[in-house]
Amino acid sequence: MQSLFAHIHPSNWSFLWDALTAFALRLCAAVAILWIGWWIARRVGNWLSRQGSIDATLRPIVRDSAVWGVRLIAIVGALSQIGIQTASIVAVLGAAGLAIGLALQGTLQNIAAGIMLLLLRPFKVGDYIDGGTNVAGTVEEVNLFTTRLTKPDGICEYVPNSALWSNSIRNYSRNPTRRLDLEVEISVRDDVNRAIDALRALAAADPRVLAAPAPQVMVTRFDDSIAVLNIRVWANIDTFWDMRWELSRQVRQTLNDAHFALPLRTRELHIVQNSESAADAPAAQLTP
Repeated sequence: MQSLFAHIHPSNWSFLWDALTAFALRLCAAVAILWIGWWIARRVGNWLSRQGSIDATLRPIVRDSAVWGVRLIAIVGALSQIGIQTASIVAVLGAAGLAIGLALQGTLQNIAAGIMLLLLRPFKVGDYIDGGTNVAGTVEEVNLFTTRLTKPDGICEYVPNSALWSNSIRNYSRNPTRRLDLEVEISVRDDVNRAIDALRALAAADPRVLAAPAPQVMVTRFDDSIAVLNIRVWANIDTFWDMRWELSRQVRQTLNDAHFALPLRTRELHIVQNSESAADAPAAQLTP
């Protein structure tokens, strides 16, 4: 081995040393570019997260896109520093991306659905939505793949964007006002008009009930010796649920104060039996 090294010309050693030195410098430059790129990406992400001018629904997508855009530029710059042809890498990545896309069609559907949700904006962060199939909650974050919801019982749920986009979305927070329909039962023997006046006065006295549209109380149907009344009022969405619970509590007390008894569902059963059937019944019992 020593004899082999002895036959190497000193100029070759100098060339090898220069090549290793140049490669080491390029490698250090590539590492420095990666470190600087990751540092800039982190700073850009933190800056975008603090920007109040960007909508809260779009903020995660804008932040992630900017962060990974800066990182990809840093990766390409680092590869070019160490002498790797980035054009061939881009071609290989394109072919690999096509194969991965065919294998992950469901994931691509989530990405496409996420883009459509962000463009059309059927909901935003903070809205309470119902997406069908037991998917309901307050929107916390919209990503390219999933939408994060907080259910009324405090449980966090991640819903694929394709599941939301493929179903009808009911947004309970989009409109500023909402209507409450509350059914009340009274006996048919009671004075219906007096009950309507008492319930209308109850609705009008609640400060959370909007004056326009005006509160309404109407008879919807008669069922099993009872009359079903419907209280229809409008309220702002931020006070809707408090008004609902309060009205539900006060309805029974209001009817009791107006001397309306608790309605009891009763049915009359009439058994009709003709004389021929009654005469034949004992004979039928004696037949063996």
